[in-house]
Amino acid sequence: MIMSLKGKVALVTGAASGIGRECALNMAAKGAKLVIADLSLDNSNLVVDEIKKAGGEAIAVNMDVTNEAQVNEGIQKCVDTFGAIDVLVSNAGIQIVWPIEEFPFADWKKLLSIHLDGAFLTTQAAIKHMYAGGNGGRIIYMGSVHSHEASKLKAAYVTAKHGLLGLARVVAKEGGPKGVTANVVCPGFVRTPLVEKQIPQQAAELHITEQEVIKNVMLKDTVDGEFTTTEDIAETVAFLAGFDSTAINGQSIIVSHGWFMQ
Repeated sequence: MIMSLKGKVALVTGAASGIGRECALNMAAKGAKLVIADLSLDNSNLVVDEIKKAGGEAIAVNMDVTNEAQVNEGIQKCVDTFGAIDVLVSNAGIQIVWPIEEFPFADWKKLLSIHLDGAFLTTQAAIKHMYAGGNGGRIIYMGSVHSHEASKLKAAYVTAKHGLLGLARVVAKEGGPKGVTANVVCPGFVRTPLVEKQIPQQAAELHITEQEVIKNVMLKDTVDGEFTTTEDIAETVAFLAGFDSTAINGQSIIVSHGWFMQ
């Protein structure tokens, strides 16, 4: 049931670093043509150069996923350049931690806008082309174990990641008859710059050491005390992108070393 990604066109948001970068590089290595969408065009071009040096095809687009015009222009450039968009990986995200009683409303709105408005806008822009092309498509949202579980200090993040499940399920129902699937990959803690930044923040808020944050907060519920890797997530994304059936649709795929078992 697994098809090759060779010749497929994939756009990844937040692809200049971290999980997004790994997903883009992995799909390119498997034969996909990549569009690297990120706020940082310079960093995106570094990923493009890496893909091209390995013999792949890629372009970079400057994209603020909360800006409707930039999203539409970026996805149109993808279609104009490669003739289609077969895979959308909605990965762009940030983290902001505060106790609920201190959470600045501006930070709440900023985080939800990037995670949820960004997912909505990129989906809306991409799915029109997927429908028009007649070949279906694969939409993959980057959720989290926090799509299912709550943690202290993360009111906005947990709310946003839960919201992605609802969006994916609606897109699955609407897109399924036209061959478009929508699924959510839910990583555990991945030691990206985003997570590295959280460690001292949580240590300060919870009045514990950074090592205690890692052991007793981040990894305490895993079965082996291990971080999930960017490679783990990239392989899961590639699996969903290349699955040659619409049987997996509207699902949450949890990759967390057993932190959450569904």
